[in-house]
Amino acid sequence: MAGHSKWKNIQGRKNAQDAKRGKIFQKLSREIYMAAKAGGTDAATNPSLRMVIDKAKAANMPNDNIDRALKKASSSGDNEHYDEITYEGYGPGGSAILVYALTDNRNRTGTNVRTAFNRNGGTLGESGSVSYMFDRKGYFVIERAGLAVDEDTLLEQVLEAGAEDLETSEEVFEIYTAPEDFADVRDQLQEQGYTFAQAELTMLPQTLVTLTDEQNEKLQGLIDKLEDDDDVSEVFTSADL
Repeated sequence: MAGHSKWKNIQGRKNAQDAKRGKIFQKLSREIYMAAKAGGTDAATNPSLRMVIDKAKAANMPNDNIDRALKKASSSGDNEHYDEITYEGYGPGGSAILVYALTDNRNRTGTNVRTAFNRNGGTLGESGSVSYMFDRKGYFVIERAGLAVDEDTLLEQVLEAGAEDLETSEEVFEIYTAPEDFADVRDQLQEQGYTFAQAELTMLPQTLVTLTDEQNEKLQGLIDKLEDDDDVSEVFTSADL
């Protein structure tokens, strides 16, 4: 993972995501609802719920929104159900794309995703066509501003906590873990007083694809269209945006 800064891509898309904040909150509410329905509304005993709530707080989602989603999960019956679906395909320049969706209508979502690919220079592929190009990883970001710790000390701490790797840039420390170690690493670093600008399970491309400016613009349009869909929760790409 050396030399691969996921944070640069996150920051590069931040303004676009800020403009969609209301829609992001709606999607996070759905994820909180799903996690709470599956494992209970107590984040202390439901690791999946805690992870989604951490994700919501990192996105500055108001506590009232989180509470409403939890209340809905505890009070509603089983009449509301969502399927988790993964779509795989290719974007401009041969870039691989993974799309994760939560939907109550598989036909609607499948049609929307296929249309987004077809109209924005992409091609929807078969299941398994690109997922093997990505690795599931836990990912944390600690901002360096005001942090009274050097890289060697932090590296020792994150490795002792069970992390796999630490990458350093001028602005942040980026920490990578095996997915099964995500919760333990998060808890140990938080106990040591660290706060995270980002904490999530993510998909990291094994190899980054470099695009031309024109290809990059088309790919950004495709990703924007996918993320605009109410049913799409996450989009990952192998392109170096």
